[in-house]
Amino acid sequence: MALERIFNFAAGPAMLPVPAIEEAQRDLLALPGVGMSVLEISHRSKTFEAIIGECEASVRKLANVPENYHVLFLPGGATLQFSMVPMNLLPAGSWADYVVTGSWSEKAVKEAKKVGAVNIAFTDKAENYVRVPRADELKLTPGAAYVHLSTNETIHGVEFHKLPDLGSAVVVADTSSHMFSRPIDATKYGVIYAGAQKNLGPAGITLVIIRDDLVKKAAENKAYATLPVMLQYGTHVPEKSLYNTPPVFAIYMTGLAMKWLLGLGGLGAIDKINERKANKLYAEIDRSGFYRGHAAKDSRSRMNVTFRLPNEDLEAKFAKEAKAAGMDGLKGHRSVGGLRASIYNAFPESGVDALVGFMKEFEKKNG
Repeated sequence: MALERIFNFAAGPAMLPVPAIEEAQRDLLALPGVGMSVLEISHRSKTFEAIIGECEASVRKLANVPENYHVLFLPGGATLQFSMVPMNLLPAGSWADYVVTGSWSEKAVKEAKKVGAVNIAFTDKAENYVRVPRADELKLTPGAAYVHLSTNETIHGVEFHKLPDLGSAVVVADTSSHMFSRPIDATKYGVIYAGAQKNLGPAGITLVIIRDDLVKKAAENKAYATLPVMLQYGTHVPEKSLYNTPPVFAIYMTGLAMKWLLGLGGLGAIDKINERKANKLYAEIDRSGFYRGHAAKDSRSRMNVTFRLPNEDLEAKFAKEAKAAGMDGLKGHRSVGGLRASIYNAFPESGVDALVGFMKEFEKKNG
């Protein structure tokens, strides 16, 4: 029986590149020359060492990651990094600056405060998180251990389109929802982390790119030795993410997705595709006034397009009828309501075209 794929607009787990899924499907029963499934191989085997090594090499090539940065594949999602970052990089007597532009950076602050002192350098909560800060609004404190930002807020659909001027601060960025959606200069960051299930691969791993001097500095923290071993960056660096059994299949699939990205032409190529997809959808949102974008125009996310209709009943009807038409996952996050279309790297442009067509027809019938 032929299987028909629908358009999955969910914020994560999200759509994966079809060529990657097809390759995994072909090799699922047995990897070529191995005789067993990738679901069965040992994480200590030469086969998996090659798989994780190729995945890391692809990440380094895509982002031009320098040798003095480590590429790690860790468990726990980006949420665990909300804790690991301050546990490792926020020693007693120091503080960190946090830029709060949505629910995820808000949660990062909550976890950091359990570890040490936090300065809120900016928050847009009073406006219900619709924009990133202007340069004159950032209240950074000299001597902070690091500055943390969530560069794309999945729930509210707010994105930094370029990194603000943060001086000489160590920059820590949660890039979960738009990692590798555009070129990135890894050297501007001390730590970059991203849950894979949004724009990199399947659920189960978090990509962490961390500068070597920060790993070494963390080990000098007096409290470092009391941390659980799995929460020390220094545990995972020498073991190359193999201290314990990692999510083998998630790493394998992420590697295939990275290979797909390279085949497209890398981050410059996907950047143009993502720009085109987002522009089409925002043009329809802005066309008549029936739809209303949540985020300010200069802060709109290209990955998570959030919008409202005239009332909640229409929003519920829109999501229900869109699902019946083969477009699932459009209901907004339960904390903010509305609608949200997540159009990550692997989301096809034909799906955006289908949604725009549906929006036009829905407005004709209900506007």
